[in-house]
Amino acid sequence: MTIGFEAAIVDPETYRRTVEHFRKASIRLPKIAELANPADMPSDVAGVLADADPDAPDARNLFRVHWHNDASRRGLAEVPGHVELPTALTGVDARIIVVFGNRFPMIRAHKVLPAYGCLVPRLVSGLFDPTRHRAVWPSTGNYCRGGVAISRILGCRSVAVLPEGMSRERFQWLEQWVTNPDDIVRTFGTESNVKEIYDACHELAKDADNVILNQFNEFGNYVIHRAVTGPALERVFDAANDDSSLRLCAFVSASGSAGTLAAGDYLKGTFGTDTCVVEALECPTLLCNGYGEHNIQGIGDKHIPFIHNVLNTDFAIGVSDAASDALNVLFNTAVGRAYLNRRTGLDDVTLDGLTNLGLSSIANVIGAIKYAKYNALTSSDAVITVATDGAEMYGTELEKATARMFSGKFDESAAAEAFGRYLLGAATDHTSELGRIDRERMFNLGYYTWVEQQGVSLKDFDARRDPAFWDRLMDVVPTWDEMIAEFNASVED
Repeated sequence: MTIGFEAAIVDPETYRRTVEHFRKASIRLPKIAELANPADMPSDVAGVLADADPDAPDARNLFRVHWHNDASRRGLAEVPGHVELPTALTGVDARIIVVFGNRFPMIRAHKVLPAYGCLVPRLVSGLFDPTRHRAVWPSTGNYCRGGVAISRILGCRSVAVLPEGMSRERFQWLEQWVTNPDDIVRTFGTESNVKEIYDACHELAKDADNVILNQFNEFGNYVIHRAVTGPALERVFDAANDDSSLRLCAFVSASGSAGTLAAGDYLKGTFGTDTCVVEALECPTLLCNGYGEHNIQGIGDKHIPFIHNVLNTDFAIGVSDAASDALNVLFNTAVGRAYLNRRTGLDDVTLDGLTNLGLSSIANVIGAIKYAKYNALTSSDAVITVATDGAEMYGTELEKATARMFSGKFDESAAAEAFGRYLLGAATDHTSELGRIDRERMFNLGYYTWVEQQGVSLKDFDARRDPAFWDRLMDVVPTWDEMIAEFNASVED
């Protein structure tokens, strides 16, 4: 496979220009191993970062593209930021652990990590020239923001491609970060219109200076999540398992580009966990080859991502966008939080922690609850999931949901309805425990996107059936780290 999987210098002249570009800007790249364990970063990194604004287009923020940023996002946390949701909130005895993605720099979402993982192999192999190429970042959510942020701090031009119906906050951020308004390409539709994004990228690819970094088929996305996100989640669980009596049962994550699901492959190899993929009930592609539209922004659908290790997936869980929309209102309004305080006794610290959950994050939590109920988990069991981003990306969506679902008035009765229906009332419906035939069906569905539409060879498509294929991908990590080290040495020479 060659899709975003370069492991040697391919174009020496482009490599030379890239080194010179980075030398002039005094930019150094972190290795993947350093992002996986920031404590191993060079001793001078902490001093370099001390006065770097985590929200600024500052190349020093590359060394913050990891899960270990503290709450201020300026220092390191030994254990990645997370919250354990109490039974009073979830209605299940199992311990639901949610790891925060909004501590990542610049975009306050973890998608800046795969953006780095997709672009850097091209930089250190001479396949991307920051003085000439434009990086094109197709996305339904935060990946294009992560790509724009990485491109901006590296001094290269980029293009964000995303549906026009995504949250206003995303576009406001992009408008502040792109170098040219034309670098925001708005495609038709909303979350479910992924093919329209691909079509726009095909048009952009006609210009040889545009380099498409498609998160849905870039193996750098898979590799960096398995190498970085997986160990981060392991550290969170180890911290929660203080007396070694807790059993980690599952990792739950929305489908999206399937990059984050690679952490499930890591956790399965370490703990034997189930990997559970969440999708919108309004567009049940995995559950029943269905279609539709929904508002769980950032999870993509109506196709199977090329980098989804489908045959290693254990559960598919459908969650309605009505749940994520309503709970966004419940968690982020004074009325909702006052109700939760009276009804559950949760303190202000726990309630404040709910602001770390954006729409897809809430869907992940509901998926974890449904998995726990389906498997009758106890207090000796844990389920871990991620909060891709926080509520700050969905203020306008909160307003829309209030108007649409609660007639513009979210009062105590509405709060009780949202809590009872979507949290305590979360059931095991639309939860599919996958057998071999189910997995094969999902895998085969990807043929129509990747072979028939996108031109992937049948040989490359079928190669992903072999479990060893996915394990072999990780052999490239030390190679990439060596290339990054050599690149940095050339820049500093």
